[in-house]
Amino acid sequence: MQAHLRVARPTDQLDAIVKMYKEGLDLQIIASFEGHQGFDGVMLGNAEMDYHFEFTHQHDHQVGKAPTKDNLLVFYIPDREKWETRCEKMEAAEFKLMPSYNPYWDSAGKTFEDLDGYRVVIQNADWAND
Repeated sequence: MQAHLRVARPTDQLDAIVKMYKEGLDLQIIASFEGHQGFDGVMLGNAEMDYHFEFTHQHDHQVGKAPTKDNLLVFYIPDREKWETRCEKMEAAEFKLMPSYNPYWDSAGKTFEDLDGYRVVIQNADWAND
């Protein structure tokens, strides 16, 4: 069995955040729950991925915005055409294009911010373990 990663975070805007990530990253709802010990949640991913995202909302509790502008998810897309298409989908999903807090990410990528202030970098490069 291969390892699998879940990236989980809370939000005050569960439906809107799920819609953004689903449309911007071409993800599907793979699981969801309601009223589980005061939490609702949605997991997004697909069968080919070794990871998925979980967004949760706790009833009667506010979590607020991202703690910093450098909380990032980074996706490496080396093919220029696929990278451009992904960037267009991120904007169409209402992610805001932002200058990166760390200018490194602006050299070959674009940084997008969601409604909670968390950021996603779409990098036009191969990932390399340098």
